[in-house]
This record gives sequence, structure tokens and C-alpha cells, in this order.
Amino acid sequence: MGIATVMKNSPVSRSIPALVRKLLPSSLKTGPSLAWAGAFILCSVIILINMNSNLQYKGGFEEFEVGKVADRDVIAEQSITFRDEVATSLRIQAQERLVPAVFYYSEKVSEELQNQWNSFAALAGKHPGEEHSKEAYKLGLQSEFPGIFPDDILDLLYQSQERDEVLRNGAAVLGAVLGRGIYSVPQTGLENLNPDLVVLIRQSKDRIEQERVPLRNVITKNKVTEAVSAQIDAGSYSLLFVQIAPQILKPFLKENVFYSPEDTTKSIGAARANTEPVMKSIEQGQRIIKKGFIITEDELAELQALKMNQPGNDLPAIFANIIFLLFIFGMLYYFPGRRITGRDLTDSESYLVCGFSALYIAGSVLVKNISLQSIPGSVVVPTALVIMLPSILIHSRLALILAMVLPLGAFLTGSFDVPSFVFALVSGVVSSYSLQHTEKRMDLVKAGLVIAVANLMAMTAILLWQHSPAGVYPHSLFWSAFNGLASGMLVVGVLPPLEHALNAATVFRLIELSDLNAPILRRLFTVAPGTYSHSIMVANLAEAACQDIGANALLARVGAYYHDLGKMENPDYFVENQTDYNRHDDIAPRLSATVIRSHVKQGIERARQLGLPQKVIDIIGEHHGNSVITWFYSKALQQQGVDSKRDVVNVEDFTYPGTPPHSRESAVVMLADVTEAAVRTLQKPTAGKMEKFIQELIDKKVEAGQLAQSELTFRDLETIKKAFIRVLVSYYHSRIEYPKVALPNTSNPNVSNQVNSRKEG
Repeated sequence: MGIATVMKNSPVSRSIPALVRKLLPSSLKTGPSLAWAGAFILCSVIILINMNSNLQYKGGFEEFEVGKVADRDVIAEQSITFRDEVATSLRIQAQERLVPAVFYYSEKVSEELQNQWNSFAALAGKHPGEEHSKEAYKLGLQSEFPGIFPDDILDLLYQSQERDEVLRNGAAVLGAVLGRGIYSVPQTGLENLNPDLVVLIRQSKDRIEQERVPLRNVITKNKVTEAVSAQIDAGSYSLLFVQIAPQILKPFLKENVFYSPEDTTKSIGAARANTEPVMKSIEQGQRIIKKGFIITEDELAELQALKMNQPGNDLPAIFANIIFLLFIFGMLYYFPGRRITGRDLTDSESYLVCGFSALYIAGSVLVKNISLQSIPGSVVVPTALVIMLPSILIHSRLALILAMVLPLGAFLTGSFDVPSFVFALVSGVVSSYSLQHTEKRMDLVKAGLVIAVANLMAMTAILLWQHSPAGVYPHSLFWSAFNGLASGMLVVGVLPPLEHALNAATVFRLIELSDLNAPILRRLFTVAPGTYSHSIMVANLAEAACQDIGANALLARVGAYYHDLGKMENPDYFVENQTDYNRHDDIAPRLSATVIRSHVKQGIERARQLGLPQKVIDIIGEHHGNSVITWFYSKALQQQGVDSKRDVVNVEDFTYPGTPPHSRESAVVMLADVTEAAVRTLQKPTAGKMEKFIQELIDKKVEAGQLAQSELTFRDLETIKKAFIRVLVSYYHSRIEYPKVALPNTSNPNVSNQVNSRKEG
């Protein structure tokens, strides 16, 4: 069965004029929205005031100029690190000059030149016969390669018996020179690049190779002849080849390596981006300007750095803090609720989260100005306290979100440094999980011990990371542990008033309400003992079912204890409190239904007078839903059929005034209530008989739409039914029938002695 939810729209603040309410978007009309807006404005103002109040240098620096004599001292009141723009610019220029020019090797051009040589070698390598004269040989080559080769070179080729060897050696030398690359170097554009190196990139189909080539080894068009001669000198060749090789190869030695200005520009940009700026430090108490001395350029640069590091002068930082604060508060406003807790937060809960968030951010801003002797500032902030309270009062998942978002907000707004952020994050996350399965208030102190241990581990890691001296460890670790212990103990004192202020159904308050010695339950036992017994049984059924489906079993038990408080007003009108006389026999069905229906409203009123949590009040108001009181409705219909003069029967007069359950716990109490009351009517109940009967009861509730908004699934209903059967079977277990034996007359002493002697025997 699907889950249907009802969105609860918060009322618009009545203090806003009607015209303004119409103009505002709907998300800003609620009280919590205005509270979040006010918290954002408050924290923004505190941040701005804090930044302006931290101006370290009240006097202006306009009177200081290079070459003038200083008329006063300027002393740094805080340590700062700043970027030396002049030195950084010189470093960037030097790094740019070290960037080598980028060239690409062209495989295509190299292949074309090799093919041209192969064509020439194929034509020149033919051995002319008697029918071909020298002139015909030369004309054949010149027709394919006109004006390229001198006649004397062609004559030597024609006459040489080593023609094939010469051509083979030429191909080898050509391939070697082209393989090294002949560079096409531009006339301008390389003067501001590395004077000693270039980068050669070779790209093939499957890989890219990059090679740094010394500039002295680069072959240009003007150095081709030298490159050929060097290649020949490195080998062993014939005299003829040495003589004609430069002339033969020269036409085929063309540029095949080309300059890439785009890649060179990218390399320059990368070098500029990767260059570390030159940083200088000014220590606290350092005298920047000395009275009576001439001001130098370096001193004026340091003075300008001090001025730029004044908080009030850093407008970008101010806007950044406001944006970060808006981002943090926006997350805390939109994400809590159904996205995190599975339900909408009440206005009181929203105010609580808003107030804690504002106090945490504002407090971290103020703590920033406290000198803590190398201890992270977050040690002073009770992060665990701020996280534990929402975890208990609202939901642990919401507490986890706060544990991550609030320290992040303090960090982004500049209140926490990295060590403070890490410490607060660890303390908050651990505190959000340290309260699981807590049932006694002493467990809060135990949770404080767990947080203290986590704080000690986090602080130890921070001190090791910072390479802190050994003297820092004792007081740092002490205050870290104290932070966790104090948070746990403060929760014990702060929680009770917040529980009542929010009317929250915390586990501690529910445990207190589950005490059967509570005055209201003792009065219920006295006034309506049948209702009291019924409530105890319903509580057992509801608790067992909620445990099996993973719902809040404690809430269901407490809700079952108090669900029929309204019956205390007229206990004799309810069948469980009646003996032989039924008051409904003397009144009309409509009046009987009115009395029965009223116990829901009266129960809600009494619960509010007692200050019960809203979740318990919801169970009281929803345990009958808006179902029809079928017994009296049927009786009214029968009387209408007998006496036609009676008023027409209106089903609304026989309908409970509540709403169908909106939670699993409320729905389980409804099913437990009807099951416990109905099973009492079974004669000799067995497991099979009860299973069939309970299934019919559940089906009727489903068909009547009483569970449509309860978030229960069909699997849950089957689990609930089995839990009910398990509890009821153990309660209605079969008992032996004692035999009817005629007891002896104990008034006769002799008989009495005989009986006693038999017992002893």
C-alpha cells in the first residue's frame, strides 16, 4: 500500500501587511522563513562589525613616500604573509624565457621527399644499353627533374660502375638527415624564448613523442650541406659518393619540421600558471617604518601589504563572507524536513535549528579574536552541545547535517582555520552518532566521554600535523577533552526546558511518560479499570508490532497508554467498564454515539492540559480516524426502519471527529486498539481463528481508507498481523480445566487431620 503524505502549510505571519504578503513569494511568508532571514542579517552584521573592529592600523599611510624621512614608526601588530609583486613578476618573466619553442615533425613531408628520391633512384639506376647514349641518359633524368642536377654530376653517374651503391648510400644519408629534421625557423618570435633548447614533437598513429633538442643540434636549411657532410664523415663511403652526394641529395633535403606558435603560447601560459609567487612574511612586532629614516621602496611595499591586509579594506572578502553565509543558511533552510527527517519540521523545531545555527556562526566569529596559545579556536565552541540537542529533540540525521554544515560555515566565513574546522567537524559528527540507543539521562554523560575521546584523537592528529612542540600538547589535549565532557553535562541541564518548550517526544520524556505510576494513569486505573486494562494490552500489541516494522516502539507504547484518556469523563458508557448494566439501553443511538465520539476530543483536551508531546496527542486524536461507529449506526438504521417518523439517520452523527493516522505509530495503535477490543468477543480463541479475524479487521480499515496516509506498506501490515497474533496467543493461551472434587468437611477435626496427613504423605 502506497504512502500518502499531507503537506502542512505554515501560516503567514499576520504582522505583515496584506499587500506585502501578496507580493512576497510563498516561501518567505512563513514564520520560520522570516526567522532564517533575520538570522542571516544578524550574522552578516556581526561579521561586518567584527571585521571593522579589527582594524589594526587606525592612521593613514598616505604621508609615506619613497625618499622621504618618516615622521613616525609603523609596527606590525599581527603576523602576515604577502605576495611580493615585483619579485613575482621577475620570476614569471624568467620562467617564460626558459620555455623552449615547440616544433612539429611532419611525417607527410618526409614521406614525400623520400618518394621523390625513390623515383629519382629508380630512373637513375637504370643501366643504359648500347642503344642509349650518355645524352639520352641525361635527357631522361632532366625531363623528370629539370634544372636540378648539374651536367657533370650526371656524367659521373652515367660513367660510374658504382651507380647502384651510390644511390643506396644516398637513400641512407637522406633518411638519416630527414629523420633528425630540417627546421623551418621563423625570422621573429623566438627571441624571448629559451635560447638553448627547442621541443620537437613527433606524432604517429599510435603515440606522440616529445624530445628536447639543443639549439646547436638543430638543422636549418642553411646547414643542410654541413649535416650531409657530417653524416658522410661518420660512415665509410666511396670517394665518388663523397664527391657527388651533397649535390645529388640537396634537392631532396627540404624543411620537414615546422614551428607551432599555438603550442608555444600554451607552454608559456602553463609556465606562468605553475610559477609559485614570491612570498614575504612580516612578523608581529616587526618595525616596518622607522622614525627619522628615509623610506625605501621595499619598506613602502611592506607598508602597502599591511594596508591591504586590514579586514575593513578587503571588500572582496566581505562579499565572499556574505555569499558563503547565504549559501550555508540556504542549505539549512531548504534541506531539513522531509528530505532529511522524513517529515516537515514544526515551527518550533525550525526556530530551534535557526537559533542554534545563528548562535554557532556568530559565536565562532567572536571566538576568532580570542588568543588561545596555538589551540584551534573551535575548542572554545561547544560544537557537540549544538549538535546533540537537535539529535535528541528532532532527528539524528538532521544533527549529522548540522555537524557538517555549521563548521563549514564557520570555515568559509573565516572564523575557523583548517585545524579548527577539522576539530569541530570530528566533534560534531561523533556527537551526532553518540546518542543512539540512549534511554537514560546518564547516557548523555557517557556520550560526553565518547566525544572527549574523539576530541583527544582529533587534537593529537592536528598537533602532529602542525609539528607542534611538546609543550603545547598538555593544555591542548586537556581543553579538547573538557570540550566533550562539558558538552555532555550541559545537555543534561539544557535538555529538559527545551523538551517542554518544543513539546518534543524525546526518548527520555517518553520513558518518563511510560511510568505506570504516573498520577494520570493511576487515576485512569481507579476511574476506569477496564479502560486501563485495555490500554495496557493495546500498548503491548503496538510495541511488539512497531519493533517488528522498525517504527518507534516507545512512542507507540506511550500513545497506547494515553489514547483513551477521554473515557475518564464517562467511564460507565464504555463496555470494558460495564458489568451487568448497559447505560446505552436507555438512550437513543445518536446520543450514545455522541458520548462515544466525545472521548476523542476530551482525550485531546486532557492531553494538552497535561502537556503531553504533540506526537502522543496526534495518536489520541487519530486512533479512531474518521471511521463510523457501526454498532449504533446500525441500531439507528434499524429503528428508522421500524418507525418511519424518526429523523433521517445522518452518518456524520455516528462518525468519529478525528483524522486518519498520519504516522506508522498512530496507525499501529489504531489497529491494536480495534484488535484488542474485537478479540475479546471471540469464544475459545485459537491462533487460526485469531489470524482470520485480525485479517478481516485490517482489511476493513484499509477499505475504509483509514490507513491511506499512514506510511504503512502491505508488508508492514502482514508483519503487524503476525506480531498481534504472537502476543495474543501468549495472552489467551489454553488453560487446564480443574476437576470438580467434593472437598471434605473441615469442620470435623478427625477428617481434617486425615486430610492433612494425606497431604504430608
